[in-house]
Amino acid sequence: MPYVNIRIAGSLSREQKQKIAEEITGTLERVAGKPASYTYIAFDELPEENWAIAGKLLDEN
Repeated sequence: MPYVNIRIAGSLSREQKQKIAEEITGTLERVAGKPASYTYIAFDELPEENWAIAGKLLDEN
């Protein structure tokens, strides 16, 4: 049973999440032979102040 956890700075619309879920589920079905009904996907949307790159918080840019 595949479990995919997507962590992203900021947020996605419901439509974006739906499209991403469809694409990832389809890829796992085609490439790994996993039935769509076995694939679980979780979205973690985090404030940009909780992510840093090169020593700077993303909300500093």
